[in-house]
Amino acid sequence: MNDLVTANSTRFNKHSLDLDPAKETERIVEVLRESVHTNLRRQGAVLGISGGIDSSVVLALCVRAFGPDRITALLLPEGESSPDSATLAQLLADHYGVKTITEDISGVLEGFGCYQRRNEAIARLFPDFQAGWSAKIALPGSLLEKETLNIFSLIVTNPEGEEFTKRLPPRDYYQIVAASNFKQRARMSMLYYHAELRNYAVIGTPNKNEHLLGFFVKYGDGGTDIAPIVHLFKTQVYQLARYLNVPAEIQGRTPTSDTYPGGSSQEEFFFRLPFDILDTIWFGYEQGVSREEIAQALDLSVEQVDRVVDDIVRKQRTTAYLRMPVITMNV
Repeated sequence: MNDLVTANSTRFNKHSLDLDPAKETERIVEVLRESVHTNLRRQGAVLGISGGIDSSVVLALCVRAFGPDRITALLLPEGESSPDSATLAQLLADHYGVKTITEDISGVLEGFGCYQRRNEAIARLFPDFQAGWSAKIALPGSLLEKETLNIFSLIVTNPEGEEFTKRLPPRDYYQIVAASNFKQRARMSMLYYHAELRNYAVIGTPNKNEHLLGFFVKYGDGGTDIAPIVHLFKTQVYQLARYLNVPAEIQGRTPTSDTYPGGSSQEEFFFRLPFDILDTIWFGYEQGVSREEIAQALDLSVEQVDRVVDDIVRKQRTTAYLRMPVITMNV
């Protein structure tokens, strides 16, 4: 059994992912201090905060590890960011007594042609698409309802609120994603500027779901010095959030990547089912629990469990290149 977990019994159940949050917090804080001060020889921490649960928990952990005066928290908005992100990020920083710096990366993205390149691909599918419209990418509905492949659709909404959907051909999908990924890579460049300016380390915020299923940008949000919660399922991150007293407004916020102007929840865009179900099925699969036992514990059918496990395996396989180290020649 995973040593992070303190299950209520030896039998697999809905509580099999329950943590001892105090013990896990202490363990992560110790690793953060050792990694920053001893291994990296840095004097503090830099991280981006978005008002989301992951960056909020990481900020709270850094406060315990280094104190608020040794942390630089960056707000990194751009022209399409949700206003809620900045509001909640500032609420979070004030809550823990951490000073913030706001770096608007809109100009950088304009220079890269982020918006223009993305909109060019969108307009190939929807020629009427223009300023005032919104757009987002989504996968098919819940994996619990029916078997469907991970085929992306583009959803656009005009100023009158009318919504239109088309399946995304590979050429257009690749261009939209490649252009949108400028956002994460620009943010990471800014984080490293502030880290190098202060001789600090960049602390990452991806969790296990994002890292192992490929929901991150290589050398964007995936490029950091330390990833202190990458071993935790999303539901375990929420357990730490409650223990660390993360503001209730953030704990209750629907997880979103805040990347596309149409808004898109993480479940809608990528994961395809609620995290409490996804994480428990995934944990059971990792621990060798039979699919029949997993189904019984969650009141699901074996067929539903099969679909979720197959999707996990497929995503891990198709995104493996994101987690590969740099390939070098043997000396």
